[in-house]
Order: sequence, then structure tokens, then C-alpha cells
Amino acid sequence: MAAPQLYLVTPPAPDPASFEDDLRAVLDAAPIACVLLLPGHRDDDGLRAIVDVLRPEVQDRDIAFLIDGRPELAVATGCDGVHTCPVGPAYAECRRQVGPDAIVGYSCRNDRHNAMVAAEQGADYIVFGEGAPTPDDTAQTIDLIGWWAELMEVPCVALDRIGPDTANGFAEAGADFLAIGPTLWGDPAGPAPTARAIAKAVGLI
Repeated sequence: MAAPQLYLVTPPAPDPASFEDDLRAVLDAAPIACVLLLPGHRDDDGLRAIVDVLRPEVQDRDIAFLIDGRPELAVATGCDGVHTCPVGPAYAECRRQVGPDAIVGYSCRNDRHNAMVAAEQGADYIVFGEGAPTPDDTAQTIDLIGWWAELMEVPCVALDRIGPDTANGFAEAGADFLAIGPTLWGDPAGPAPTARAIAKAVGLI
């Protein structure tokens, strides 16, 4: 089984002046396949300013840069695609706005039906899990990843408080990507060592 790739999730609406160094450190420390910008409550101008700083840092390394829930801004700011979920823009609307060649990912909130519908519509990946999970949530996410890996070809992303000591559980279940971020940004040692430890735990480095 191939090692899962790492899918980096930013904090909500990070301050680009202070966050750029953290982002660069993580990208230097571990092989990241994709970066997802969480927009938080920033308005369009604020988000454009964030993207203008962070997107080149990511794309210059041949890493995909996505924005959550804002397909119109993904197009306007040169992002590689958009991510959505049941309470966000509909998959079809995201695809219409970003076009056939961009990435559109979908978080199913651990709902099998939602996951299968999104995959049938053409989603490029499906996310299972929650950013602030209970133990029961985590167990359900691992179970759903195993089910998905056996039945479906569309890649799946594990979202949880994934750290060096838990990453292998999601990898062994069959996750194609591990969404990392919640355990990184609050780490007093800094995000880069944790990102590198996760990458080592699953055999990426």
C-alpha cells in the first residue's frame, strides 16, 4: 500500500504577514501535495490579499492551492480549485465556476450517501472526518475510509486531529491523503517538526 500524501489545511483566514513563515517552514519540512486555505470571516478583499501572498509560495513548488467554499475567488485569484461541503456551494455550481480542469473536492461529513453522490457527480476527492473529532467520530471516520477504499476509485482524505502517533491508523485504513493542520498550528514547538514527524510516521520521508 502506498503511503498517503499530506493535505495541509491552513488556520482560518491566516494573517499572511505572520503565517507565510510558518507555511514555508512546513513546506520545507515535509512533502505536501495540496494546501487548502480556510477563509474564515474575511471579506473578498481580505481573502485576495491572503491568496496573493500564499498562493505563489505554494504553486512555485508545484503544490496545488485550493480555497474553501469560494469558487468565484478560486477563479479570480488563480487558485487550482475549490473545496466544498454540504453547507457550502453545491458541487455542480463549484464545477461550473472553476471549469473542468480545476480541482473540486467535497467533504461528506461522514455521510455515505453524500460521499457517493459527490463522487458520482465527479468530485476529485472526498473528505471523511471532522477537524475537532470525538473518539466516536474518529472510529467512524476510520471505518468509512476502509469501506471507501475497498469500493471506490475516487481518492479519499482523512480529516481528524492527525499527529505522528495517529497517522498510521488512517493510512492503514486506506486514506489516500491525510489532512494535517489542526495539530500543527497550535504546537508550541512550531508546526514544521510535527509535519515532518507525521511524514516520517507514514513513510513519506
